[in-house]
Amino acid sequence: MSPLDVSHVSYSYGAKQALDDVSFELCPGRFTALLGPNGAGKSTLFSLLTRLFVTGQGRITVAGHDLSREARAALSKIGVVFQQPTLDLDMSVALNMSYFAALHGLSGRMAQTRIDAALDRLDMRERAREKVRALNGGHRRRMEIARALVHGPEILMLDEPTVGLDTASRRAITDHVHELANGGLTVFWATHLVDEIKPQDDVVILHQGRILAHDRSENIASGEPLIDRFIQMTGGDAEA
Repeated sequence: MSPLDVSHVSYSYGAKQALDDVSFELCPGRFTALLGPNGAGKSTLFSLLTRLFVTGQGRITVAGHDLSREARAALSKIGVVFQQPTLDLDMSVALNMSYFAALHGLSGRMAQTRIDAALDRLDMRERAREKVRALNGGHRRRMEIARALVHGPEILMLDEPTVGLDTASRRAITDHVHELANGGLTVFWATHLVDEIKPQDDVVILHQGRILAHDRSENIASGEPLIDRFIQMTGGDAEA
Protein backbone atom coordinates (compact mmCIF):
# COMPACT_ATOMS: atom_id res chain seq x y z
CA MET A 1 0.00 0.00 0.00
CA SER A 2 1.31 3.43 -0.93
CA PRO A 3 1.49 5.92 1.97
CA LEU A 4 0.13 8.56 -0.40
CA ASP A 5 -1.75 8.01 -3.65
CA VAL A 6 -2.81 11.07 -5.65
CA SER A 7 -5.00 10.18 -8.61
CA HIS A 8 -6.17 12.60 -11.34
CA VAL A 9 -6.37 15.63 -9.04
CA SER A 10 -7.18 19.03 -10.54
CA TYR A 11 -7.82 22.39 -8.91
CA SER A 12 -8.67 25.86 -10.20
CA TYR A 13 -8.81 29.35 -8.78
CA GLY A 14 -11.61 30.65 -10.93
CA ALA A 15 -10.31 30.59 -14.49
CA LYS A 16 -6.74 29.84 -13.37
CA GLN A 17 -5.85 26.15 -13.51
CA ALA A 18 -3.46 25.53 -10.59
CA LEU A 19 -3.31 21.72 -10.87
CA ASP A 20 -4.15 19.73 -13.98
CA ASP A 21 -4.77 15.97 -13.73
CA VAL A 22 -1.99 15.34 -11.18
CA SER A 23 -1.27 11.68 -10.38
CA PHE A 24 1.58 10.02 -8.45
CA GLU A 25 2.27 7.60 -5.59
CA LEU A 26 4.89 7.75 -2.86
CA CYS A 27 7.09 4.78 -2.06
CA PRO A 28 7.11 3.95 1.66
CA GLY A 29 10.20 4.82 3.66
CA ARG A 30 11.71 7.10 1.04
CA PHE A 31 12.50 10.79 0.65
CA THR A 32 10.44 12.16 -2.24
CA ALA A 33 10.98 15.75 -3.38
CA LEU A 34 8.16 17.69 -4.99
CA LEU A 35 10.32 19.90 -7.19
CA GLY A 36 8.92 22.86 -9.06
CA PRO A 37 9.52 26.56 -9.64
CA ASN A 38 7.58 29.16 -7.71
CA GLY A 39 3.98 29.13 -8.90
CA ALA A 40 4.13 25.52 -10.08
CA GLY A 41 1.25 24.47 -7.82
CA LYS A 42 3.21 22.93 -4.92
CA SER A 43 1.45 24.85 -2.15
CA THR A 44 -1.94 24.25 -3.74
CA LEU A 45 -1.23 20.53 -3.75
CA PHE A 46 -0.15 20.65 -0.10
CA SER A 47 -3.35 22.50 0.77
CA LEU A 48 -5.34 19.71 -0.83
CA LEU A 49 -3.30 17.00 0.89
CA THR A 50 -3.91 18.62 4.29
CA ARG A 51 -7.60 19.31 3.65
CA LEU A 52 -7.20 23.10 3.74
CA PHE A 53 -8.63 23.02 0.21
CA VAL A 54 -11.13 20.50 -1.13
CA THR A 55 -11.47 19.41 -4.73
CA GLY A 56 -14.16 17.32 -6.36
CA GLN A 57 -11.79 16.34 -9.17
CA GLY A 58 -9.66 13.32 -8.43
CA ARG A 59 -8.88 11.24 -5.38
CA ILE A 60 -6.31 11.40 -2.59
CA THR A 61 -5.64 8.33 -0.44
CA VAL A 62 -3.43 8.44 2.67
CA ALA A 63 -2.32 5.09 4.10
CA GLY A 64 -5.39 3.47 2.57
CA HIS A 65 -7.84 6.15 3.77
CA ASP A 66 -9.77 8.21 1.22
CA LEU A 67 -9.16 11.82 2.25
CA SER A 68 -12.61 12.97 1.10
CA ARG A 69 -14.53 10.25 2.97
CA GLU A 70 -12.25 9.44 5.93
CA ALA A 71 -10.61 12.79 6.53
CA ARG A 72 -9.86 12.30 10.23
CA ALA A 73 -8.28 8.87 9.75
CA ALA A 74 -6.28 10.09 6.75
CA LEU A 75 -5.01 13.25 8.42
CA SER A 76 -3.95 11.31 11.53
CA LYS A 77 -1.35 9.57 9.35
CA ILE A 78 0.26 12.86 8.27
CA GLY A 79 2.73 15.14 10.02
CA VAL A 80 2.92 18.58 8.38
CA VAL A 81 5.39 21.45 8.40
CA PHE A 82 3.89 24.38 6.52
CA GLN A 83 5.87 27.06 4.73
CA GLN A 84 4.73 29.72 7.20
CA PRO A 85 5.73 29.12 10.85
CA THR A 86 2.89 28.14 13.19
CA LEU A 87 4.55 28.36 16.59
CA ASP A 88 3.58 30.31 19.72
CA LEU A 89 6.69 32.42 20.18
CA ASP A 90 6.00 33.22 23.84
CA MET A 91 5.67 29.59 24.91
CA SER A 92 8.58 27.26 25.54
CA VAL A 93 9.50 24.51 23.14
CA ALA A 94 8.12 21.96 25.63
CA LEU A 95 4.77 23.77 26.02
CA ASN A 96 4.36 24.12 22.26
CA MET A 97 4.99 20.39 21.93
CA SER A 98 2.61 19.52 24.79
CA TYR A 99 -0.17 21.61 23.33
CA PHE A 100 0.19 19.92 19.96
CA ALA A 101 0.28 16.48 21.58
CA ALA A 102 -2.96 17.28 23.41
CA LEU A 103 -4.63 18.15 20.10
CA HIS A 104 -3.87 14.57 19.06
CA GLY A 105 -5.31 13.14 22.27
CA LEU A 106 -1.93 12.48 23.90
CA SER A 107 -1.33 13.35 27.54
CA GLY A 108 0.61 12.34 30.62
CA ARG A 109 3.54 9.96 30.41
CA MET A 110 2.75 8.86 26.86
CA ALA A 111 2.79 12.44 25.61
CA GLN A 112 6.07 13.20 27.38
CA THR A 113 7.69 10.05 26.02
CA ARG A 114 6.62 10.98 22.48
CA ILE A 115 7.77 14.60 22.90
CA ASP A 116 11.18 13.59 24.24
CA ALA A 117 11.68 11.09 21.43
CA ALA A 118 10.69 13.62 18.75
CA LEU A 119 13.00 16.30 20.18
CA ASP A 120 15.84 13.76 20.38
CA ARG A 121 15.40 12.89 16.69
CA LEU A 122 15.98 16.55 15.78
CA ASP A 123 18.70 17.22 18.39
CA MET A 124 16.42 19.68 20.21
CA ARG A 125 15.98 18.05 23.63
CA GLU A 126 18.37 20.42 25.37
CA ARG A 127 16.30 23.42 24.22
CA ALA A 128 12.97 22.15 25.59
CA ARG A 129 12.74 24.85 28.29
CA GLU A 130 13.68 27.76 26.01
CA LYS A 131 11.04 30.09 24.65
CA VAL A 132 10.55 29.73 20.93
CA ARG A 133 11.22 33.46 20.50
CA ALA A 134 14.80 32.89 21.67
CA LEU A 135 15.52 30.27 19.00
CA ASN A 136 17.13 31.05 15.66
CA GLY A 137 15.32 30.24 12.42
CA GLY A 138 16.96 26.87 11.97
CA HIS A 139 16.10 25.67 15.47
CA ARG A 140 12.52 26.86 15.10
CA ARG A 141 12.23 24.74 11.98
CA ARG A 142 13.73 21.74 13.75
CA MET A 143 11.17 22.19 16.50
CA GLU A 144 8.31 22.32 13.99
CA ILE A 145 9.56 19.08 12.43
CA ALA A 146 9.82 17.45 15.86
CA ARG A 147 6.29 18.64 16.68
CA ALA A 148 4.98 17.11 13.44
CA LEU A 149 6.37 13.72 14.55
CA VAL A 150 4.80 13.61 18.03
CA HIS A 151 1.71 11.63 17.03
CA GLY A 152 3.70 9.04 15.06
CA PRO A 153 2.65 9.85 11.49
CA GLU A 154 3.36 7.56 8.55
CA ILE A 155 4.19 10.51 6.29
CA LEU A 156 6.09 13.71 7.06
CA MET A 157 5.14 16.46 4.61
CA LEU A 158 7.11 19.71 4.42
CA ASP A 159 6.18 22.67 2.23
CA GLU A 160 9.39 24.56 1.36
CA PRO A 161 10.65 24.26 4.96
CA THR A 162 13.99 26.02 4.36
CA VAL A 163 12.57 29.30 3.05
CA GLY A 164 14.28 32.24 4.77
CA LEU A 165 17.05 30.17 6.38
CA ASP A 166 20.74 30.79 5.91
CA THR A 167 22.84 28.27 3.99
CA ALA A 168 24.14 26.40 7.04
CA SER A 169 20.69 26.11 8.64
CA ARG A 170 19.15 25.04 5.34
CA ARG A 171 21.70 22.27 4.91
CA ALA A 172 21.26 21.10 8.51
CA ILE A 173 17.48 20.85 8.14
CA THR A 174 17.79 19.03 4.81
CA ASP A 175 20.28 16.56 6.29
CA HIS A 176 18.13 15.94 9.38
CA VAL A 177 15.07 15.12 7.29
CA HIS A 178 17.06 12.84 5.00
CA GLU A 179 18.19 10.98 8.12
CA LEU A 180 14.54 10.52 9.12
CA ALA A 181 13.84 9.00 5.70
CA ASN A 182 16.91 6.77 6.03
CA GLY A 183 15.36 5.55 9.28
CA GLY A 184 12.21 4.41 7.45
CA LEU A 185 9.92 7.45 7.57
CA THR A 186 8.15 8.42 4.35
CA VAL A 187 9.01 12.06 3.54
CA PHE A 188 7.35 14.36 1.01
CA TRP A 189 9.43 17.55 0.68
CA ALA A 190 8.31 20.45 -1.52
CA THR A 191 11.07 22.70 -2.83
CA HIS A 192 12.23 24.85 -5.73
CA LEU A 193 15.88 24.37 -4.75
CA VAL A 194 17.63 21.56 -6.61
CA ASP A 195 20.56 21.36 -4.19
CA GLU A 196 18.24 20.03 -1.47
CA ILE A 197 17.82 16.81 -3.46
CA LYS A 198 20.23 13.87 -3.33
CA PRO A 199 20.87 11.51 -6.29
CA GLN A 200 19.10 8.61 -4.57
CA ASP A 201 15.94 10.63 -3.76
CA ASP A 202 12.68 10.17 -5.60
CA VAL A 203 11.55 13.31 -7.41
CA VAL A 204 8.18 14.50 -8.67
CA ILE A 205 8.66 17.49 -10.99
CA LEU A 206 5.66 19.81 -11.08
CA HIS A 207 5.46 22.70 -13.54
CA GLN A 208 2.46 24.87 -14.39
CA GLY A 209 0.20 22.46 -12.54
CA ARG A 210 1.31 19.33 -14.42
CA ILE A 211 3.61 16.44 -13.53
CA LEU A 212 6.57 16.41 -15.93
CA ALA A 213 8.50 13.51 -14.38
CA HIS A 214 8.47 11.08 -11.45
CA ASP A 215 11.56 8.96 -10.96
CA ARG A 216 14.79 8.62 -9.02
CA SER A 217 16.75 11.89 -9.14
CA GLU A 218 19.76 10.27 -10.80
CA ASN A 219 17.51 8.74 -13.46
CA ILE A 220 15.90 12.08 -14.27
CA ALA A 221 19.35 13.71 -14.44
CA SER A 222 20.53 11.04 -16.93
CA GLY A 223 24.19 11.79 -16.33
CA GLU A 224 23.77 15.58 -16.28
CA PRO A 225 23.49 17.82 -13.21
CA LEU A 226 19.87 17.68 -12.04
CA ILE A 227 19.58 21.45 -12.25
CA ASP A 228 20.43 21.37 -15.96
CA ARG A 229 17.71 18.80 -16.64
CA PHE A 230 15.29 20.78 -14.52
CA ILE A 231 16.01 23.97 -16.46
CA GLN A 232 15.50 22.13 -19.75
CA MET A 233 12.15 20.77 -18.55
CA THR A 234 10.81 23.99 -17.05
CA GLY A 235 12.22 26.50 -19.49
CA GLY A 236 14.68 28.09 -17.07
CA ASP A 237 12.57 28.42 -13.94
CA ALA A 238 15.06 26.87 -11.52
CA GLU A 239 17.36 27.72 -8.65
CA ALA A 240 20.45 25.91 -7.42
